[in-house]
Amino acid sequence: MAQALNVPLDGDGSGYSESEYKELTKLYESTMGSFHAGEIVKGRIVHIGDSNVAIDIGFKSEGSVSVAEFPNLKDMKIGDEVEVFLESVENKDGQLVLSRKRADFMRVWERIVRSYEKGEVLRGRCVRRTKGGIVVDLMGLDAFLPGSQIDVRPVRDFDAFIGKEMDFRVVKVNHPSENVVVSHKILVEEELASQRKTILDSLEKGQILEGHAKAITDFGVFVDLGGVDGLVHITDLSWGRVNHPSEVVKLDQTVNVVVLDFDQEKKRISLGMKQLLPHPWENVDLKYPVGTKVTGKVVSLTDYGAFVEIEKGIEGLIHISEMSWTQHIKHPSQVVSMGQMVDGIILSLDKDGKKISLGMKQLEPDPWTTLMQKYPIGSKHTGAVRNLTNFGVFVELEEGVDGLVHISDLSWTKKIRHPGEVVKKGDKIDVVILAIDVEQRRISLGHKQVQDNPWEAFENSYKAGTDVEAKIVRLIEKGVIVELPLGVDGFVPLSQLSQIPVKNIAESFKVADTLNLRVIEFDKESKKIVLSALEFLRGKEQKLVDEYVASHKLFPMTLKDIVATPIAPSESSFTETPSTN
Repeated sequence: MAQALNVPLDGDGSGYSESEYKELTKLYESTMGSFHAGEIVKGRIVHIGDSNVAIDIGFKSEGSVSVAEFPNLKDMKIGDEVEVFLESVENKDGQLVLSRKRADFMRVWERIVRSYEKGEVLRGRCVRRTKGGIVVDLMGLDAFLPGSQIDVRPVRDFDAFIGKEMDFRVVKVNHPSENVVVSHKILVEEELASQRKTILDSLEKGQILEGHAKAITDFGVFVDLGGVDGLVHITDLSWGRVNHPSEVVKLDQTVNVVVLDFDQEKKRISLGMKQLLPHPWENVDLKYPVGTKVTGKVVSLTDYGAFVEIEKGIEGLIHISEMSWTQHIKHPSQVVSMGQMVDGIILSLDKDGKKISLGMKQLEPDPWTTLMQKYPIGSKHTGAVRNLTNFGVFVELEEGVDGLVHISDLSWTKKIRHPGEVVKKGDKIDVVILAIDVEQRRISLGHKQVQDNPWEAFENSYKAGTDVEAKIVRLIEKGVIVELPLGVDGFVPLSQLSQIPVKNIAESFKVADTLNLRVIEFDKESKKIVLSALEFLRGKEQKLVDEYVASHKLFPMTLKDIVATPIAPSESSFTETPSTN
């Protein structure tokens, strides 16, 4: 065991002189090696204690290392040679500071740095997950494997790699912090590079390859063919309608594809999957002849109908006019919904144009074929007002069976501008069947025909020359409309209200004013009664004329003026266009 020189000085003649002592000390120290902190040195075990191991490295003093730094201490004995790291030649207590663990680390660090410089491959084991990646045991040293460097494919489950031994290449070394970053992906890419070249060199249209779904987007699926990617566009995934590629392919799924096109310069590969299956329209005319009943799923709704998928790649259109015999369908959503399974009949098939027309109403008998028996001409019925238009009223006789009452058939006696003056939506009204057109699916109804035509009686009551008292019900540009005692409307032209034309009729005549009039024209066929206030005054006293002029703020008239005013036949005609309001 090396010890410091310790001899008595010459005080009593039994020791060395001071000069001799110094010379001996110098000679002893020259036998010691030259040691520097931060280097690895070799030493021998001189003592093994319960907590420490004493090691002689050839220095003037021994060093002590914790037994915890010797995992295989039971296999070691005194005299064994070991490598230790010299952390300090002398600590605050004047002792040598050694580390076996640090020596092992430095040897591993040197090996890792050397492999980094030479690009060598090292074997390591994934030990635990960490933020953004995995910690790898690389010869006892913790290295970081980023998630992006695990594989060429995106890795979603890091835990699947824990405990696995893999090959790595050191891609980054940080000396100050002694951190190491490794990559497995770089090795995979190098391996795939040769495969990629082989694939690209042998690629040709029509070639069938196997790959796995690497990424799924809204517009298609990227397939890894073994180092080179190709795209299966959403339109080439299936002959049927595809809303999203994930309906057909799952991530990492192994798929067979056919090469549709290849751009050598841009390295773009277009792939197809549906092309590996027979085209569904090849024998569609034999499989689905006209008249065949089919079942399919509603895959699209438009304003004019519903598209039904009979099988993948074969769709038919049910037009809204083919959904019901009787209902007035404005949108297919009134009858069917997306994803619903429906039955239909093949109405027509265009193989070249890839079009199929389907019908739903044909699954049931056409009720119009027996409608004449149920609703004979002239029969009376009660229906609900379903809709009002400018030209008439639609009345529902039964569910899905409507008829039209034209505005001219609403009343025998009233000049109706809009049906809303007589009825409102939801009212129950009595009607008579006037006509049925089975081919055009039209029923003509009449409301006034429920009662007898009163114009036969009017002919006697309102013959020309008859004097009546009537109430103004409407002012129009050409005169006024009045209501006669029997409930029928008559017309008084402007020229028959005043000898001098009235510029603003509303200033002289008001609705609900009562007028004394004389019938000057009765037309039973045209259902027209024309009256005159001037004719009524003809032959009356001037006093009555003055009262009429005063009450309506008219220009003064005399009996002579009235007599001189002729009846103009052209002015007696009256036609009022129904209002659009």
